[in-house]
Amino acid sequence: MLSTFLNYFLMYGRYTAISDLMINEQIRDKEVRLIGENGEQLGIMSAREAMKLAEEAELDLVKIAPTAKPPVCKIVDYGKFKYEQVRKEKEAKKKQKTIEIKEIRLSPNIDTNDLNTKVNAARKFLSKGDKVKVTLRFRGREMAHMNNSKHILDDFAASLSDISVVEKAPKVEGRSMTMFLTEKR
Repeated sequence: MLSTFLNYFLMYGRYTAISDLMINEQIRDKEVRLIGENGEQLGIMSAREAMKLAEEAELDLVKIAPTAKPPVCKIVDYGKFKYEQVRKEKEAKKKQKTIEIKEIRLSPNIDTNDLNTKVNAARKFLSKGDKVKVTLRFRGREMAHMNNSKHILDDFAASLSDISVVEKAPKVEGRSMTMFLTEKR
């Protein structure tokens, strides 16, 4: 049986987010579908009978599918079961890839060599799998000539067209013009 210390540890100790799985006496359903400790179907029975079978095996009764009709319970060692669940969640997190958005800022009077340096930085970000937000910032009198500066973003996208696609076309937002690039698939 699951000791009260272990239950306390799981609730308040290292694992602060205890799952909403019901165990042993917490299961209040009249009937449950029971799965044995080796994975065999034991059929539909009352929760009390299932609890007795779990006690005989010196294991815990865990409700693994509460929304099923009738709910599915399994006879397992709860500590081991919880450990396996945490391990599976960690494995799933490892396989996920988070896509970051990297920003590259330009100004309307940027020189070609400076633009090439920024293009190379964007190329590095795109090859790592990140999205790139290219921002063309306007200050003071540059605001009057916003339309004439759109070609800078177009040139930037054209120089990266071999490895990237324009996800969002250049758009004016306040004092800046932004465009999003993503890696070609």
